[in-house]
Amino acid sequence: MEAFERVSVELTVVLGRTHMPVRQLLKMGRGAVIDLDAKHEDECWVYANNELVARGEIMIVGDKIGVSITRMMSQLQV
Repeated sequence: MEAFERVSVELTVVLGRTHMPVRQLLKMGRGAVIDLDAKHEDECWVYANNELVARGEIMIVGDKIGVSITRMMSQLQV
């Protein structure tokens, strides 16, 4: 198990997308809200080391946000 503790995996969850000019992004302060093209019932994408590995749903429990995996991706599905 010790060997697995040293393995580094970068996880990224994409909730939605948007386009905006860099100048608008630079004007935003901490806590700014960015409108995305997704609705709350839409799936999110889960990437491991920049590779799509799963689809999921966002879950909110109390003050915690998580992802419930709904579908694992195979190389043929990507």
